[in-house]
Parts: sequence; C-alpha cells; structure tokens
Amino acid sequence: MSSLPKEKLASLIERWELVQQEMNTNTDPNAFGRLSKEFSNLDPIIRTIHKLGVAQQEVLDLKSMLTGDESDVEVIALAKQELSDFEQKVENLEQQLKLQLLPKDEADDRSVILEVRAGTGGDEATLFAADLFRMYARYAELKKWRVEIMEYSVNDVGGYKEVIASITGYGVFARLKFESGVHRVQRVPATETSGRIHTSAATVAVLPKADEVDIEIRQEDLRIDTMRASGAGGQHVNTTDSAVRIIHVPTGITVVSAEKSQHQNRRNAMQVLRSRLYDMERERIANDRAETRRGQVGSGDRSQRIRTYNFPQGRVTDHRINLTLHKLDEMLSGHVVDQVVDALVTNHQATQLAAFESDD
Repeated sequence: MSSLPKEKLASLIERWELVQQEMNTNTDPNAFGRLSKEFSNLDPIIRTIHKLGVAQQEVLDLKSMLTGDESDVEVIALAKQELSDFEQKVENLEQQLKLQLLPKDEADDRSVILEVRAGTGGDEATLFAADLFRMYARYAELKKWRVEIMEYSVNDVGGYKEVIASITGYGVFARLKFESGVHRVQRVPATETSGRIHTSAATVAVLPKADEVDIEIRQEDLRIDTMRASGAGGQHVNTTDSAVRIIHVPTGITVVSAEKSQHQNRRNAMQVLRSRLYDMERERIANDRAETRRGQVGSGDRSQRIRTYNFPQGRVTDHRINLTLHKLDEMLSGHVVDQVVDALVTNHQATQLAAFESDD
C-alpha cells in the first residue's frame, strides 16, 4: 500500500478481528461498552482498507492484461481507461485512509461549555458578543443540539458582558473547537451619527465538557461562598442567598453562578470549573508535546484575532486560513457556520497529514 504503513494496517485488522471475538464472548456490560466503542472506531477504517485492497488488485490485473496480447485494440483501450479509473480510486482511498488514521482528539465527541465575553469597544462590544452567542445558538438549533444558558450578564443596551452556556450533543466539540479566540467586528453603531465605522471585539472560549472521572477535584481545594443574587439587568431580585461562587484555590479559577436555585448554581459552577480545569490539563499536555503551539490551529491561544465580521462590506474573514465569504447575514444566522468550520477542519487535517507523511 505504497505510502501507507503496511504493518500498522495489518495490526489494525488483527485488532478489529480480536475485538469482534471479545464482543461475542464477553458478558461484562462495561467491557462490552468499551469494546463496542472501539469497534465502531475501527470498523470504518477496516472497510476502507478492504476497499483499497480490492482496488489495488484491480490495478494489478489490468496492468497484467495490458502486457498480454495487444491484437485486440478495443480491449486494450477499455483496459487503459479502467486502469486510469482504478488508479484514481486507489489514490482517493489512500487519502481517505490517511485521514482515518490521523490521531483523534479524544474530546471531539463531547458536548461543550461555550463562553462569550465582550472585549474592547464598550457597549458595541457587548452587542457584538450577543450577536455571536445568537449565531452559535442558531447553529446549535440547526444541528439539533441543546443549548442551556448557565450564567450571563447584560448591560442597559441589551448586550452581553458575558454569557456562559452548555451545548449538549454528539460531536459538538469537533465542530466548535476552532471558534476559540478573538472575534472582531467592524460596523457603524446605531448611536453613531457621523456614520463612522467602529471596531470592537469579543472573545470566545469553547471547552469540552469534563466528566467527574476526567478531573478529580479535592473538596479541600475549594472555597465555596453563597451570596445574594439578582436577575438579568437587576430585575427579579432574588432575596435569598442562592448565588454560588466557587474558587479553586490551587489555580485561582473562580466561577460564579447566580440562578434562583442554590442547588442548580452549585451544579452549574462545578460543571464550568471541571471543564476549565480539564481544558487547562489538555493544553498542558499539548504544550508538552509541541514547543510551538502558537502556530497551530485550535491551539487555544485566545489572544490571537481569528476572524473579522465586516458589516459595511457584508463579509466574514477567517484570518487563519485566509477565507473570505460575502455572506455575513447567513453566517450570523448560523447557516454558513458549517462552511467555515469545514474549511478549518480541512486545513487542520492537511497540517496533520503533512506531519503524518513526513514521519513515514
């Protein structure tokens, strides 16, 4: 299989067969669940390997046919055409297999905690933060994901100073992980009488949801305070001490949740804290593996401007891949988000493939 590691492919087939045997004989529910997940990950790869093997054999057979009796011109012409088609099929299958063999981000299947915060730009930045959150919420709706706002802070103009939400569904992190970073907007604010274009920004953080088994949080490392909570914009004042602030002393991470139920606030705050600690640990491991994280897509470097939304020109530009779309309204409605995400995923895979091939 030319550019593909034959030994690795053989070991994958062997493992696939062994997993099937163990699934047929293992009665332990936990073990069966683990084996079933492994099988579902391996099966598409094995199918591609088998298709590739068939296509490669066709190429060999056709080449053998071309070296035989050349008296039948029509047969030779047909064989040459089929050879070209099967060689292209082999190339496509090898590319598909390379993508399937790339290292998987173990967090890709997870739900996420989405955090959007207003950056520089005053009220206009808070309005832009609200626009961004609505974009993700609409995108989630198109994907049939569930969105639950966990914490938010609004100002007098109806913008978000900060909004933290849970987005639940299969594979949410795989689709949203490249959204982390600084998003910039260029537009004329409604309050601007001279028609000048203002530039403001908002930051987005996408954290894979962590399970309790992922991150162990010691109770003695937490400082938990309760305080009086108020609703959005100072309305619906809650006169009980239901708001919860949790401080993780070793890292200094502080999480506040101020819904009406103290029990819900504790649950929300712990979920956000656990996801932030999980994200920190993922980034620490990644930093250990690669000295230059800054140049990598999805590195988590949130100081970098990743995208500009230009309202006067109706365009969205993703600076990491030099992609410009004149579909601003469709982007903000969530309908074009997939187009941008697909381009970012393709770019990331190309980077991984280059490293994969250089290691062979």
